[in-house]
Amino acid sequence: MSLPDWAPDGVDTTVPNAARVYDYALGGYHNFAVDREFAEQAMKAWPGIGRVAYANRAYLGRAVEWLVDAGVRQFLDIGSGIPTLGNVHEVAQALTPEARVMYVDIDEVAVTHSQAILAGNTRAAAVQGDLRRPQGILADPRVQELLDFGQPVAVLLVAVLHFVADEDDPAGIVRELSDALVGGSYVAVSHFTRTTGLDQEQDQVTKLYDQTPTSVRARTPQQVATILGGLELVEPGVVPATAWHPDPEEEREPEQAAVLAAMGYKPARS
Repeated sequence: MSLPDWAPDGVDTTVPNAARVYDYALGGYHNFAVDREFAEQAMKAWPGIGRVAYANRAYLGRAVEWLVDAGVRQFLDIGSGIPTLGNVHEVAQALTPEARVMYVDIDEVAVTHSQAILAGNTRAAAVQGDLRRPQGILADPRVQELLDFGQPVAVLLVAVLHFVADEDDPAGIVRELSDALVGGSYVAVSHFTRTTGLDQEQDQVTKLYDQTPTSVRARTPQQVATILGGLELVEPGVVPATAWHPDPEEEREPEQAAVLAAMGYKPARS
């Protein structure tokens, strides 16, 4: 089959990809038939999963707004996915034009398209990288050039840690990232969790992801808090994404308990 203009040469269009499936769930068009078929199967197995995707995206926007208000001007978004509405640089730079945003994703489609839409934006860039190898991301010359790690940085790990296996040590990954940050920095996460009454639906979706290169692992609020160990949890702690600093001016979203949200803070040394 011929590839669309936005697809890099050699991309595998026979295997569903988590970033492209998420793009389709959010109404994007940077996906292939195999991704759309997978997403439709997931939506059939769990009819509410689309609302979970939107709740996760809304949390990302609120987290960036909160961080800008807290004085953060640098963002390292790992597992950033395919750009769609409400990208980190759009939210942050609308509030403070000097904000710098580095996107990192393992998926070549996500990186290629990110680079295309960021052309001409000197304060935002995208590179390919693997969250399981944080030192490779931190040492990338393009990351070092854009971000000043002598100043606070917010690391965003939104809807990505549930693709990291226990044997890959997600807590250790977060620790490596946070060790590279100065005091006043933050790590924001969201993570899939099991919810009462949805066991069958979530089992079916998990089994679907087991057929792809990115299996999904649900973790409890306690496990998510442990992953952020060593950082101070920002209030209200580990909560459903819809409950993390909801916008008082927006209509309250129905709770989406299947995706947890939390933010860790690295205090300045006394």
